[in-house]
Amino acid sequence: MEKKLPDCPVETTLMLISDRWKVLIIRDLMEGTKRFGELKKSIGSISQKVLTSNLRSMEESGLVSRKVYPEVPPRVEYTLTDTGYSLKPVLDAMVAWGTEYKKKL
Repeated sequence: MEKKLPDCPVETTLMLISDRWKVLIIRDLMEGTKRFGELKKSIGSISQKVLTSNLRSMEESGLVSRKVYPEVPPRVEYTLTDTGYSLKPVLDAMVAWGTEYKKKL
């Protein structure tokens, strides 16, 4: 069953990345593939439950791919999909805006 997307493209984008944690996950995965523990450590104050929930949501939305290796203990890696990487200009614009805003304060 397909999700009904909003008519407004801005609303669609916000629906996918509006959570503060999702933007930070995307930021960290722009550098390349990371394991769950690496993401948790780099993001900081996120709980394991919230990180898991956000990664699952992002996987369902097609922003992140998850690869499980058949090892003991299991190793899981997360990578941005091409759709996830296509958000780079959006994040770059957020970095530029945030930098300019901080200069004005």
